[in-house]
Amino acid sequence: MNSPLRPRATGRVTLSDVAQLAGVSPITVSRALRGERAVAPDLVAKVRAAADTLGYVPNPAARALASGQSSHVAVLIPMLSNALFVDLLEALQHTLRQAGFQTLIGITHYDPSEEETLLREQLLHRPAGLVVTGLERTEATRLLIAQSGVPCVHLMTTDAPAGSHCVGFSQRDAGRDMARHLIAQGYRRIAFAAAQLDPRTLQRLAGWRSALVDAGLYDEVLEWLNPAPSSLALGARMFEQIMGQTPPVDAIFFCNDDLAQGALLAAMRTGVAVPQRVAIAGFNDLTGSDQMVPPLTTVRTPRAEIGHAAARMLMGLMQGEPSDSSAIDLGYTLQIRHST
Repeated sequence: MNSPLRPRATGRVTLSDVAQLAGVSPITVSRALRGERAVAPDLVAKVRAAADTLGYVPNPAARALASGQSSHVAVLIPMLSNALFVDLLEALQHTLRQAGFQTLIGITHYDPSEEETLLREQLLHRPAGLVVTGLERTEATRLLIAQSGVPCVHLMTTDAPAGSHCVGFSQRDAGRDMARHLIAQGYRRIAFAAAQLDPRTLQRLAGWRSALVDAGLYDEVLEWLNPAPSSLALGARMFEQIMGQTPPVDAIFFCNDDLAQGALLAAMRTGVAVPQRVAIAGFNDLTGSDQMVPPLTTVRTPRAEIGHAAARMLMGLMQGEPSDSSAIDLGYTLQIRHST
């Protein structure tokens, strides 16, 4: 084998450099690194040794441009500080990687204009598929998705319009069922406390509101809405504010478990008995909710299941397979514990 080549002025090792060092053609290098069976094992070993010597890393964008095929899937999610999306993304990526796909992750921070910018950037990489969160976005982003021709799956919703595909559950129904549980337990002044105020949170609010209206218990002063990011600290502050309300509430349904966990900690600190003085419920069944004092009643959402199912649906779309359903509803479960 020849001595290692000197790096180019750009510092980037190319396919041709590997081919020259291995003493084979560039097309043989390409086929060997893709694992094509037509390349003899001794040539594959020779090519891989040359690539390792030079530190060659294939350029997936160039490969996609040349072949018209990509191994990348673009994924746009609102936030990584929310454990919900961490669990979902881990499952999604695991399933895609097993099939040979890599993920390009963009964080939108719940900002439609940022989502639009990220999508424009990711489409430059010619992704094989696209995963986005929810259905609410700018009209420009909708057009980008539609005109790109890239197969797309929407997460955390089941209300896909015609021609779209989605995996999730009904946020509205989940909010309604938790409110109905509290009503069935005998609670009558049931507050709804929410942060972030993204579309999914507002759908839970709509479900809670419908249950209280049906029961003749709705009062707009029971809605506590804060656009700040959801956190334990905010949950504690909101709890203290709500407990000062007159007439007093006897239950609080928080839109996310981190808020509810913060509320339980504040109740313990201030000597408010839960659920004897006030019941507390959350949403998403995040890590630690079952270890709170008392353990938190919440809605368990199938985050990992949504990630796996979305990946499988997208792979089918990328392969041109007909989909059995444009919407997969994985449901939710009320986790009734001692806080209610």
